[in-house]
Amino acid sequence: MFTGIVQGMARVVSIEEKPNFRTHVVELPDAMLPGLETGASVAHNGCCLTVTEINGDRVSFDLMKETLRITNLGEIQPGDKVNVERAAKFNDEIGGHLMSGHVMTTAEITKILASENNRQVWFRVQHPELMKYILHKGYIGIDGISLTVGEVTATKFCVHLIPETLQRTTLGERRIGQRVNIEIDPQTQAIVDTVERVLATRGLNDAQAPSV
Repeated sequence: MFTGIVQGMARVVSIEEKPNFRTHVVELPDAMLPGLETGASVAHNGCCLTVTEINGDRVSFDLMKETLRITNLGEIQPGDKVNVERAAKFNDEIGGHLMSGHVMTTAEITKILASENNRQVWFRVQHPELMKYILHKGYIGIDGISLTVGEVTATKFCVHLIPETLQRTTLGERRIGQRVNIEIDPQTQAIVDTVERVLATRGLNDAQAPSV
């Protein structure tokens, strides 16, 4: 599990391409290295990856076909940066919201409105059917960052970013047209799906009930 509080940005130093597979190596911030072992989980842009090799501050991760298909990690090139967070431990402060590291889809940045002290960014989700889980003032994970949803329309949503988020994460460098990873809040998804099932069952029962 992760908290959505990005611990740093890591530069991708090399990528080894294989058929439907990729290994990339990143330079992890020094603060994230103590106690790190092979097999540990580290989120990259919100996607949970497993450490496969450690050479000083250079750490290797494998990305399989499904990860490359669903997330924006397949677009990463050497020199690019990713948001990184190590798995949460018991007694860690949960400053964001609990996240699984399982990216559901990506979203395209469609508009950026900048002011002196904050930035409003609008996104269009790749799979519109997921918009039912994105609610005003609800939680969402964007490239591994725990954020609160601002305005929501039928096809788009926005978030408001403070200077600290822009400085500490890759969202400060994102531009219109680029894709970000999206993790829907699992509690919101569970509630919406449960309500839909209950309503569907009631509708079926009402249709089957004999008329008086």
